[in-house]
Amino acid sequence: MTMQETIQPTATFSDLFGAVASNVERVIQGKREVIDLMILCLVAEGHLLIEDTPGVGKTSLAKALATSLEATFGRVQFTPDLLPSDVVGVPIWNRQTNEFQFRSGPIFNNIVLADEINRASPKTQSALLEAMAETQVTVDGSTYPLSDPFMVIATQNPFEHEGTYSLPDSQLDRFLMKISVGYPSRADEIDVLDTHGESNQLDTLGPVISAADVRSMIATARHTHVEPALKEYLVDLANASRHHRDVQLGMSPRATLALLRVCRARGAAAGRAYVIPDDVKAMAVPVLGHRLLLTPEAELQGIARKDVVADMLRQVPVPAGPR
Repeated sequence: MTMQETIQPTATFSDLFGAVASNVERVIQGKREVIDLMILCLVAEGHLLIEDTPGVGKTSLAKALATSLEATFGRVQFTPDLLPSDVVGVPIWNRQTNEFQFRSGPIFNNIVLADEINRASPKTQSALLEAMAETQVTVDGSTYPLSDPFMVIATQNPFEHEGTYSLPDSQLDRFLMKISVGYPSRADEIDVLDTHGESNQLDTLGPVISAADVRSMIATARHTHVEPALKEYLVDLANASRHHRDVQLGMSPRATLALLRVCRARGAAAGRAYVIPDDVKAMAVPVLGHRLLLTPEAELQGIARKDVVADMLRQVPVPAGPR
């Protein structure tokens, strides 16, 4: 596998980030914000849930990211009869050695696409929990580390209910972000017809950065500076969610840490060595929206989780400083 573009050894975080985003945009037109969120999720060491209607490019988005990286890719088509061993692997008896040997499943890849994840049974869904939380799997008492970097991109259709199983809160909390792709604009859909009408752009896509580059980006994001006042801002947002009138279950400490990680990644992507309040505001909905459990009264009133997050951001004072 050869690199489509030559990235200089001194390339910055922003250079690498832009190279991947531009490459993915060749396949998914007019969705740069969605693409940026997906890459931020990767370098923030998180997992992504894409919930949207069929045919808007959920699967193509995941495949385009995997193809843009010089890394391994695995796909699991989730179905009601899928078993946990189909995801993580299974011990196989070796007659020559008279012992069991572990045959790894598709989870042992850098980028794993869990397509239509809500069509699998809760037992199979739970097979992903340890992998997503601890970057390892345990089979028959033996623990196996997963690839580095490692990211699960899961898709689901919000309007298909027959033969599906809702993701439990414990599973949702493992996803750093939950996003939707949405329909393209009129002009972008015309571009899609021009670009994809005669050929599949995914077939012409190739890697633009390596797995080592991704690990370097992750290290850079980890060291993006966060002022103490901004950390207090994150904690105040968490407390606001826990006492909000429309929220039954607010942000957990894991959610606060997740928001911190992705804000660091966004600061680095913008070419900064520090995080600003605007990073928090921009990342709050995709990171927190799926983690808040609304009260039954709020659900009956049709209040959206994104509106609750927006209300929290209005309530909590922003720390002074650059914005």
